[in-house]
Amino acid sequence: MNASTQIDNNQLLRFTTAGSVDDGKSTLIGRLLYDSKAIFEDQLEAVETTSKRKGHEGVDLALFTDGLRDEREQGITIDVAYRYFTTPKRKFIIADTPGHIQYTRNMVTGASTANAAIILVDARNGVIEQTKRHAFIASLLQIPHIIVCINKMDLVEYKEDVYENIIQQFEEFSSKLYVKDIQFLPISALNGDNVVNRSEKMDWYKGAPLLHTLEHMHISSDLNKIDARFPVQTVLRPQREGFIDYRGYAGRVASGIFRPGDKITVMPSGFTSVIKSIDTIEGSLEEAYAPMSVSISLQDDIDVSRGDMIVRTNNKPEALQEFDAMLCWLHNDSAKPRAKYTIMHTSNEQKAMIKAVTYKIDINTYNRETEDKELHMNDICRVKIRTTRPLMIDEYRDNRITGSFVLIDDATHETVAAGMII
Repeated sequence: MNASTQIDNNQLLRFTTAGSVDDGKSTLIGRLLYDSKAIFEDQLEAVETTSKRKGHEGVDLALFTDGLRDEREQGITIDVAYRYFTTPKRKFIIADTPGHIQYTRNMVTGASTANAAIILVDARNGVIEQTKRHAFIASLLQIPHIIVCINKMDLVEYKEDVYENIIQQFEEFSSKLYVKDIQFLPISALNGDNVVNRSEKMDWYKGAPLLHTLEHMHISSDLNKIDARFPVQTVLRPQREGFIDYRGYAGRVASGIFRPGDKITVMPSGFTSVIKSIDTIEGSLEEAYAPMSVSISLQDDIDVSRGDMIVRTNNKPEALQEFDAMLCWLHNDSAKPRAKYTIMHTSNEQKAMIKAVTYKIDINTYNRETEDKELHMNDICRVKIRTTRPLMIDEYRDNRITGSFVLIDDATHETVAAGMII
């Protein structure tokens, strides 16, 4: 088996990084890429040249991730930079989100599909408001694994008591959050301690370095394998040789496992049938599971179209026109009362309105505000949504795909909010 096949068989891990402005996120990502040899030679040469020009003695690791900053500052993209790297054990996608207070929306965007969140804490400052905000958003988005990297340990003489004290600070407030797995790591991104290689200066720390932790993180159980959900994106009728009678429904499996012979129900119509075959370009499959893209053909010729959902007959989502959700408002303009929006939920588009704002959350104190209900950028609130036709939904905590949606302004076609169904 060659190396590329080995890598293809590995799981992809998506992780997001969050921290305050000078906590060393860029340096940490640079160190990960540099020490794991995941940088192309031309990138390395460019960074070495720039580092020399700026008068740095060694390589300025932050430059590996700051390359996108120019286009970010022009406001071209939503402020999330993605980096990709591969080790012999796993493929990684990093969503690097800025630490500024006004960037709640970017963390929501970058972290919505993440398996893990790395939250950086400056060892000199300990837990600050930003740390609490990042932890709260990670728990709101149900990110299964959180790694708290206590950085700049070199500036506090690598002292164990500083590290232990910050763990205690973090645990005092994180006990109120819904997070399954929190790990703590003392690091110096600048010097490379405990990032890719173990630190000789912190022999009191018995855990693994960051890269090893990421490579061996168990993520297969994070997927929902019980609730079989298949949102239909398009109907396939190829009408070519060998496919004259073929009618398949293409899409991506959101959760669960589908097999030929399964009894299914198409929602919202309620028509039932049995799976005849599950097909891909490479051929037919014995089973399909998230996040595979496949075409499902059924034994009966029933009416199925884009936006419908194929589910197992004995395990259905709720078909609701009204539901509660936690909403993060993403747009500069505030929400208009009872305005019409387009809601995009899996492959289903409907008209929707925010029927009521129940409360807003103060992200720094976790208190609920019931008086001020106006939604401004970065606000997180609980709302009631009403749609013109039923959506097939699960709770976000059970299913991050069928439990999430975005709202689009019909006038400007801009995405204004991201929601998690509760």
